[in-house]
Amino acid sequence: MSDHKPVSFIVPGEAVGKGRPRVRMLGAKPGKKPVPMLYTPAETKAYEDLIARYAAASMQGRELITGPVLVELKIAVGIAVSWSKKKTAAALAGQVMPTKKPDADNVLKAICDGINGIVFKDDVQVVNVSMSKRFAEKPGVSVRVVPLEGLPS
Repeated sequence: MSDHKPVSFIVPGEAVGKGRPRVRMLGAKPGKKPVPMLYTPAETKAYEDLIARYAAASMQGRELITGPVLVELKIAVGIAVSWSKKKTAAALAGQVMPTKKPDADNVLKAICDGINGIVFKDDVQVVNVSMSKRFAEKPGVSVRVVPLEGLPS
């Protein structure tokens, strides 16, 4: 039976949303039919690697979660240095919301892909999600994975 304690960690820095797969054509030479190959953008790959490092450290040798989970994300978005003190204070107070990139759902996808095989076996186990995106002095993503009662299907 897997451990029922939540796994929590923080991924420092500005959040990066999962980028769309890109296509590279291979073998585009005379007489050869080009073959499309999908690949993950470098920025996405680097961010997923960063997520994986912090997730692995938080696991401290415990076994993968095998049942259903709740994933909680608190996305902290940095404030532009060009903003006035008044606008910065309003942003920190939650009066100005970060309606800018990255999209919260794309950050969720990057986090889930980054912790696949590290915190849980597969992101199909995510049955509940709680997300928020707010401005903060220190950008980063607070991640909490909570094992839920209930049997997997």
